[in-house]
Amino acid sequence: MTSTDWLETAPLHVRSPGRVNLLGEHVDYNQGVVLPAAIDRQVDLFAWPMDERHIEITALDLNETVKFTFTDLGRKLDQQQKPLPTWALYPAGIAWAAQQHDLRLHGFKAAFQSDIPIAAGLSSSAAVEVAFALLSDSLGDWALPRLDLARLCQQAENEYVGVHSGLMDQFACAFGVPGSVLRFDTRLFDCRALPLSPGAELVIADTGLRRSLANSAYNDRRKDCEQAVAELNRAIPGLQSLRDLSLEDFYRLQNTLPERSALRARHVVEEMARVEAATDCLVNNDASGLGKLMYAGHVSLRDQYQVSLPEIDALVEIARGLPGCYGARLTGAGFGGCTVNLVQTHHVRGFIAALQSDYHAKTGREVQVFACKASAGASILKKN
Repeated sequence: MTSTDWLETAPLHVRSPGRVNLLGEHVDYNQGVVLPAAIDRQVDLFAWPMDERHIEITALDLNETVKFTFTDLGRKLDQQQKPLPTWALYPAGIAWAAQQHDLRLHGFKAAFQSDIPIAAGLSSSAAVEVAFALLSDSLGDWALPRLDLARLCQQAENEYVGVHSGLMDQFACAFGVPGSVLRFDTRLFDCRALPLSPGAELVIADTGLRRSLANSAYNDRRKDCEQAVAELNRAIPGLQSLRDLSLEDFYRLQNTLPERSALRARHVVEEMARVEAATDCLVNNDASGLGKLMYAGHVSLRDQYQVSLPEIDALVEIARGLPGCYGARLTGAGFGGCTVNLVQTHHVRGFIAALQSDYHAKTGREVQVFACKASAGASILKKN
């Protein structure tokens, strides 16, 4: 028996994918429309139900195990009354959020592993949340609609972990469609699957540079957007979010905003316009047009939202000069992480090799580059 053969004895096996975002960055918490896709990198969660009112979880990639009771969730403590490690806050947050809605909790022992790069902008945390939410839904007989399950995961991340994210990540992990990008309206919860252009593939480049969302400027960016809405309400009473702000009104009123809030708001309203244009490109199989919008989105993330890094900018600049690359941009919250590249299928192998070598020559750093496919959302693969 190999070191992981014992996982096959688990009566429950849940898979939950990561996600990449083509356009609509930092738009979800402004109630806009986004274009994510689930990817074929995933969390695999194996579980054994237990009668006891506690949970035991092993993170196989970290070789760490935690145990906590349902009564200790609010204090974020394990059974030894020690603070939970950061990774454990995500599954513990699901149990805590379930308690807030009076959902039945069932004890279990679980182990999980993942091939999603951690803290890289590919929603490794949302994938963990959705996996444990699906598991808990099954064990507790919740029968929650999938959207409610995604919103429970968002609540766990917002209120328990302390990252004030929108719903995009959890939604994409839960609702992914093979071969398609999701056009998801984060206010109306309307979703439409748009097939990726034939002959184009997604390629991810991971810088290896990492950030902590809870301790970074992520939450500050959200506050900047909220401040912009508050200021603009003087001229446009009843404005709920930047989603409701037209480009024309923004350009007319931008000089009334504090400089930083104006920069953030400009990114959001222009990014929402790019999402609409990108939707047309996907419908019309216009990979070239979509790629140009991705490049424009990256410039805005770099200059207006100020969440890029020189290493990320270097990857985008190099990709732009390589054969077969339609577009490239930072994906995820920023301050490190990955770029997403839209590449002609027959150029993918050469693109990967050239991006790695040219990036090393330019920066002296290594970069992990891999092709990925848009995949299905989370599912229970085995339930005995």
